[in-house]
Amino acid sequence: MIKIAMPYSKSDLPTKICPVCQRPFTWRKKWADCWDDVKYCSERCRRRKSTSQ
Repeated sequence: MIKIAMPYSKSDLPTKICPVCQRPFTWRKKWADCWDDVKYCSERCRRRKSTSQ
C-alpha cells in the first residue's frame, strides 16, 4: 500500500482553548465554514457552559 502525504500536518491546524474545560481543541473539517464562531470543544462543554461561567 502506498501512503500519500497529507498537504498539511495536524500540528499546523489552528487551535483554541475551550472556556469550560480549559483544554485545547483543534480545527475540524466540519467547522471549516464557522471556525470563528466555534467556542466549545464538544457538545458536552456547550451544554455545561452556564455552570462554568
